[in-house]
Amino acid sequence: MTLSAGNHAVQILHDISFEVSAKQVLAIVGPSGSGKSTLLGLLAGLDRPTHGTIHIHGTNITTLTESTMAHFRRQHIGYVFQAFHLIPTLTAIENVALPLELQGESSGEERAKMLLQSVGLEQRFHHYPIQLSGGEQQRVALARAFIGQPPLLLADEPTGNLDSATGNRVIDLLWQLHEQHNSTLILVTHDTMLAARAQRILTLRDGTIVDDISLSS
Repeated sequence: MTLSAGNHAVQILHDISFEVSAKQVLAIVGPSGSGKSTLLGLLAGLDRPTHGTIHIHGTNITTLTESTMAHFRRQHIGYVFQAFHLIPTLTAIENVALPLELQGESSGEERAKMLLQSVGLEQRFHHYPIQLSGGEQQRVALARAFIGQPPLLLADEPTGNLDSATGNRVIDLLWQLHEQHNSTLILVTHDTMLAARAQRILTLRDGTIVDDISLSS
């Protein structure tokens, strides 16, 4: 993938090719600037590659229009951001229910309640993001990512803004939800202990894959 920077073209990723099995947990690691978050954004269809294709569940997402990609993402992909990205004017339950409401489903609030309960936030249904701690906001983000029961979950440094104890709690919940929903989980992390919990570690350096290790599950 190449991006323009002034009069110069900057190549972010090159010669990237890999497959991920259903229900697998893959950790993407590497130094800052190696292209980890860019790769995750490509997998989510948030960015488009300048060359090559990306196939998810048999669909070449690089050929989809923006509106079709948005619909595909709601159906197939959950995304957990490092910075939470909750809507400040919506309560916790409204933030979690939003993806289903955008699809016109009427079960959003009930499913949101169930998921918030599963991450220990049954007392925070009607709190706004500003009224929640960082760990609580990330738990709301986890619930939102899983509400559509997506087969693919992407997480970009899910503990990057949290202290160690809170981060460990969030990761335990992430693994718990992954197992309950039988999802494929791909996460970007600098945390070597977190990466070691995955079934497979993909290492990027200078925009290319330099190592691909399978671990015992």
